[in-house]
Amino acid sequence: MKIVDLSNPLENTQYADPPGLGPRIDYMGHDQTADQMLQFFPGVTRDQLPGGEGWAVEQVTLSTHNGTHLDAPYHYHSTMDGGKRAITIDEVPLEWCYGRGVKLDFRHFADGHVVTGDEMAAAFDAIGHELAPGDIVLVNTAAGEVYGQPQYVGTGCGMGHDATVYLTERGVRVCGTDAWSWDAPFIHTAARVADTGDSGLIWEGHRAGMVRGYCHIEKLANLAALPATGFDVACFPVKIKDASAGWCRPVAMFRE
Repeated sequence: MKIVDLSNPLENTQYADPPGLGPRIDYMGHDQTADQMLQFFPGVTRDQLPGGEGWAVEQVTLSTHNGTHLDAPYHYHSTMDGGKRAITIDEVPLEWCYGRGVKLDFRHFADGHVVTGDEMAAAFDAIGHELAPGDIVLVNTAAGEVYGQPQYVGTGCGMGHDATVYLTERGVRVCGTDAWSWDAPFIHTAARVADTGDSGLIWEGHRAGMVRGYCHIEKLANLAALPATGFDVACFPVKIKDASAGWCRPVAMFRE
């Protein structure tokens, strides 16, 4: 079996999230932690440790939405499925997180473009794929190619309300993007809202979870390495009580 890692790492970079929203990772090496280790072993001195070394450990401060992660319906709104309580990440059915993978190539869309339901349907027609319940749909935008660069957060197209509903009404419960958000970058949406006065454009892809609950993965990697079909996806999230998202390491799996 061939396995392709679809995740970006958690790292100290200012370009994977908007300013002020990134993680902080403090690294403590073997030469810094001998005293920390020795507090558990009274009477032992540092020169009795191999090389005088302690352990390597990291202290991390982060949001559940840093790094590659799976969003739960609770992130989008307090309700889903037309008024039911939205489920949190620890309540997401594990069955949703493993399934047949499908990749759509939307790199040709301009930054800020909002994908419509018709465009979503046309994309599946173009690859000859008929959606089935449980399929996991991954969207390759232009953002993946500039991950970790200053323009990343503002790059790529987003999925509109109708495009998202197109997926969920056909039984898709997990989808994903290599962009910072499933929706179009906020800088472009803000301009459209200012021009039209239509606040309904804000987070319209996410808000589609109010109609039918679903999850999506954000900040995917290596989508360009995938074919349109012929692989499975596993994307199990870390189980965080009552949380809106969980970090995950999604993979694509091919049987050779």
